[in-house]
Amino acid sequence: MSRTIEILERLIAFPTVSKDSNLDLIRYVQDLLQSAGFALVRIPSPCGQKAGLFARIGPELGGVCLSAHTDVVPVDGQEWSSDPFALTQRGDRLHGRGTTDMKGFLASALAMAERAARAPLTEPLSLAISYDEEIGCVGIRQMMPTLAPLLGNPRAVIVGEPTSMQVATGHKGKVALKVTCHGEAGHSALAPEFTNALHVAATFIDEVRALQDRLAKGATDTAYSIPYSTVHIGRMTGGRALNIVPDLAELEMEYRHLTQTPASEILSDLTDIAERVGASFNTPTGVEITQTNAYYGLETPIDDPVINWATQMANTPDTTKVAFGTEAGFFAAEGLATVVIGPGDMARDGHKADEGVDLSELAACDAMMDRILTDLSA
Repeated sequence: MSRTIEILERLIAFPTVSKDSNLDLIRYVQDLLQSAGFALVRIPSPCGQKAGLFARIGPELGGVCLSAHTDVVPVDGQEWSSDPFALTQRGDRLHGRGTTDMKGFLASALAMAERAARAPLTEPLSLAISYDEEIGCVGIRQMMPTLAPLLGNPRAVIVGEPTSMQVATGHKGKVALKVTCHGEAGHSALAPEFTNALHVAATFIDEVRALQDRLAKGATDTAYSIPYSTVHIGRMTGGRALNIVPDLAELEMEYRHLTQTPASEILSDLTDIAERVGASFNTPTGVEITQTNAYYGLETPIDDPVINWATQMANTPDTTKVAFGTEAGFFAAEGLATVVIGPGDMARDGHKADEGVDLSELAACDAMMDRILTDLSA
């Protein structure tokens, strides 16, 4: 495992917070993979300050694709016991921003890629490495028009988000929205004569809470800790001064939906709420909803052959579903058999101070990579 840890130390040292460039890390990974004999395609972001990579080695048909993102969440405001961008070992754990989410998996995949250069591959190994996953899978969406034709038809895609090395077969999809509530400006001494946009927003929120109650009684999937689709309002702003009736209020919200509940169905419910609330206040422009982001859910059937293969590679009979979103749905949308497997525990370490990964889980990931390499050389 020493090579994996050596690579992980290098990866952690690149402070690839989503708001910043990842190009230094990409150059390091590109040099490593080129030295190992991989054919590479670099996929720049629209802004040019970031890039993804697609790398392949071996024959053309079949094979396995390993997927990882390079960005991490910020450390601002968190109290760390050590430098978050310096890999630090304490006991049987390695600490640093990204050890769990998800540079640990990427380090293991890159160490295996070096071994693949010396293996008699009968099927190809490919790596899809992205940016800006942490801000809503933005990077993989931007990459996919270029990436999709390069992927070919691998028999399995593994997205290496932390699952404690269990095989995750699904997660919910997500849609993010901006809700704009209109009112009328006026002097606060005459407040009842005007429509207060914050009151409009509050009524909209009450209706959304009722929608959540209905969703909780609808379609369920007990593989999730919260087995139904959810709606969530995370931010509300409005008003200019205490003595002015607010003419505008804005909400930022999301919904996370089961695959049994189409995204369009919940959006239709929210649109109906917006129209109803706007009409009840009799404002000229009422309530407007704008979609700001979305990513696919994942639902790999339990009887898909990739599940049996993945449990053998991960050496575990267990399957699970995860609460958080991943890039896996984008690969599944291309018709590829996709699962999520990676070292680390998102609930324990994800996005937290002193993020870490157990050495035992990193070793389990390396062992999985060895089994994949043997499988590709059969």
